[in-house]
Amino acid sequence: MHTILICDDDKDIVSALDIYLTSEGYKTLRAYNGKEALLAVEQNEVHLILMDIMMPELDGIRATAKLREGSNIPIILLTAKSEDSDKILGLNIGADDYITKPFNPLELVARVKAQLRRYKRYNGEFLQKEPLTCGGLVIDVETHQASLNGAPLSLTPTEFSLLAALCENKGKVVSSEELFRRVWGEGYYTKDNNTITVHIRHLREKLGDSFERPKYIKTVWGVGYEMDA
Repeated sequence: MHTILICDDDKDIVSALDIYLTSEGYKTLRAYNGKEALLAVEQNEVHLILMDIMMPELDGIRATAKLREGSNIPIILLTAKSEDSDKILGLNIGADDYITKPFNPLELVARVKAQLRRYKRYNGEFLQKEPLTCGGLVIDVETHQASLNGAPLSLTPTEFSLLAALCENKGKVVSSEELFRRVWGEGYYTKDNNTITVHIRHLREKLGDSFERPKYIKTVWGVGYEMDA
């Protein structure tokens, strides 16, 4: 059974999320600020975190940054519509996704399931005997490890899945919509959704890639992205 940590200073939201998730068979833990969330992760085996951004004592952005120092647990930010800049900042420091309040319970559960699928050690969609390779980049989907020129890459589950999807289709342009479908596994992509853009930028940073002269991930304007074969 997967354990999900719900962290929000609004107790009504925490209670509502608890009802949605336990009805789906998940075990839940509750926290009401970032400090309580960090303590819960230290004391329990947590498989996914729903993290509010605006909280007292320690906000969701700083808590996410602290968690990313030693953990790749999937983190979905709970945000208000007015917090667009915080959404981007959260994705930049390692959050995997965000969902805007008020949220559709079905959408939230779908996003949770998508993140948990990627968090499993074996990714059935990309599973194959030989690792994926692209130049000095090696992606072993069976062990969920990646390396660049022999040096290990520290990737979040979302970053790993995006990179695997691009490498599997190296030399081909993959649209943002297709990447979203392959990685998130549901149809909530919209043209103004910049989640893919932020994760691609983060991947480029980890690969030491250049936006102007990319060696690995190329942007094909108006279409999507291509992994250079």
